[in-house]
Amino acid sequence: MLDCPYCDQPVIEGSDECDSCGHPLSESHLPTPQSEVELGLLTDRLAASQNRWPLLIAPTMPVRECLRLLVDNRIGCLLIVEKGELVGIFTERDALQKLNDRAAELGDRPVSEFMTKNPQSLPATAKVAFAVQRMDQGGFRHVPITGPDGRPASIFSVRDVLGYLTRKMAEA
Repeated sequence: MLDCPYCDQPVIEGSDECDSCGHPLSESHLPTPQSEVELGLLTDRLAASQNRWPLLIAPTMPVRECLRLLVDNRIGCLLIVEKGELVGIFTERDALQKLNDRAAELGDRPVSEFMTKNPQSLPATAKVAFAVQRMDQGGFRHVPITGPDGRPASIFSVRDVLGYLTRKMAEA
């Protein structure tokens, strides 16, 4: 067995693409990096780019409290866990689209009614370019990052992408 160079999940030797992430397993489709920034995107792993611990909440937490946590902590998402397993994500986009001007009326309802269920996540060993591509294709602003045990370990956000690129350009 080999590991996918994008998401580090095991793949059967000789496979044309990764069963887990769908990426082609031949690097011939990738253009040659033209700068240190491009090279970093293709080689740096998420684990090395940031280490923000996410706020983990229960699916039963009232959505009013979730909104307060987002505001008080100046963050864009909360991870919803049950028995240590990631079951959902509640983002500022969920609040705007699902609660909108009814937030006061719906404030006592559990966040499980408004969260995005079964969010896509990535292992900390995934490459930064893969996270950026996943966010772009899925229209996500936040991707949960899991540790070796598969449990939530951190969050990779659009803000992290900008910080990463800023640091890389300063180093180049």
